[in-house]
Amino acid sequence: MFDLIRLAHIRFSGELVVESNRHLLHVVCFGGTEYRLGRREIGHVHGNYLVDIPFPTKIRNELVEAGRAEPHHILPETGWVSFFLREPDDVDRAIDLLHYSYELASKQKIGSTQNSAAD
Repeated sequence: MFDLIRLAHIRFSGELVVESNRHLLHVVCFGGTEYRLGRREIGHVHGNYLVDIPFPTKIRNELVEAGRAEPHHILPETGWVSFFLREPDDVDRAIDLLHYSYELASKQKIGSTQNSAAD
């Protein structure tokens, strides 16, 4: 079986590089790679099969209810979700979730920038 996480890294990182040069990619203390927009985390991956992504609790609940993700594997009562890569098609689904987190962070960042400018 090929390395699903490597494929996800390559595809998601490449798409973010095209979209924005403001993201960061770095190793996290739990042995994974973290994606950020400025200081805000978009999500991170562990090993070869697990993607963790933060969302507002309401959105997290909708994603879990729709079967698009599972509650976080360690912190199930938070806004975080876990997505396990079990087959090649899961890479696209994980990237969709990471993009969703990125879009929410981008909108929030733009909104806070506009509010700061108005003050």
